[in-house]
Amino acid sequence: MANRITAGLDGSEADRACADWAAEEAELRGADLDLVHVEDRPLYAPFAAPLPESRRSWTEGLLARARQRLAREHPALAISTRRIDGLATADGLASAAADADLLVLGSRRLGPIAGFFVGSTGSDTIPRTETPVVLVRAAAESTYGSPGPAGGDGPVVVGVDLRSNCDRLFAFACEEAHRRSCPLVVVHGWSPPPMLAYAPTLDPGIEEEVADRLEATLRELLSSWERKYPRLLIDSRAVIGQPAVQILEAASGAALVVVGRRIRRSALGTHIGPLTHAVMHHATSPVAIVAHD
Repeated sequence: MANRITAGLDGSEADRACADWAAEEAELRGADLDLVHVEDRPLYAPFAAPLPESRRSWTEGLLARARQRLAREHPALAISTRRIDGLATADGLASAAADADLLVLGSRRLGPIAGFFVGSTGSDTIPRTETPVVLVRAAAESTYGSPGPAGGDGPVVVGVDLRSNCDRLFAFACEEAHRRSCPLVVVHGWSPPPMLAYAPTLDPGIEEEVADRLEATLRELLSSWERKYPRLLIDSRAVIGQPAVQILEAASGAALVVVGRRIRRSALGTHIGPLTHAVMHHATSPVAIVAHD
C-alpha cells in the first residue's frame, strides 16, 4: 500500500462531505490524500473524441478548488489531484484505488424514507475493487452553506455474519475504532430457523439459549482482537431480528458503520449482498464496505 487515501469527486453536492471526511481520515492515518475525477469517455476510435476545453477547464477547476480549500483547513496534509480519462467511471475509480488504503465516495440524501442515493457509480465501483470503500453522506446544510459529512461522534459499528470469515472486517473496524479512541460495537443479527418457530411456546427459554450460544461464539471470535487492542472497548451483541435492521439501529450516531461484501471472481451472481445494500442506502453515518473471502 502507498499510505494514501483516494477520494473520488464528481462535482455533486456530496463532494464537500466526501473530501472533508477523506482529509480527516488521511490525517488520522498519517497518509496522503489523492483527489480524483474520472472523465468517462473512450480514447480509441470509432468513438474517441478530444475532451472539450470547457469540460477540461471545469474538471481542473473542480480539483483545484477542492485542493485549495483542504490545504487551508489541513495545512500539514499532502494533497495531490488527478484527472483520469478514457475509462468508465467505475473502472477509473477502481484503478485509482488499486494501491490506495481506502477509496472514499460521496452519496446524497433523498429523504428519511428513501434514504441515500448511492448511484450507479458507487454501486458499480464497489464490486470492482478489493480496496475498502467508504460512502460518505451529505448531511443537511452545514454552517458554511454546503452539505457537510453526516455521522456522529459515537462508536464504530460493524455488522458481522458468523457464517463468514470475519477477520478482514474485525481488522478494519478495530483499527478505525482504535484511531478514533472510541468504542467498537459488533452486531450479529439473527432470526430463529423455521423449525424453531413454535419452540418458544413449548420452551420459553429456547431463544435465550440460542442467543447465549451465539454471543459466546462471537466473544470467542473477538478474543484475539481484544488481546491485540487491550485498550479498545468492544461491545458484542447477538440480537434477534433482521440483520440490516439491527445494524441500522445500533448505528444511530455512529462515527462509522462497517459491513462486508463477499469477493466473487465470477461475473455472475450478486456482488453486494442484501444486508450491505440496505445499510449502504439507509445508514446516516459514513459506511465502509470491506471485501472478504
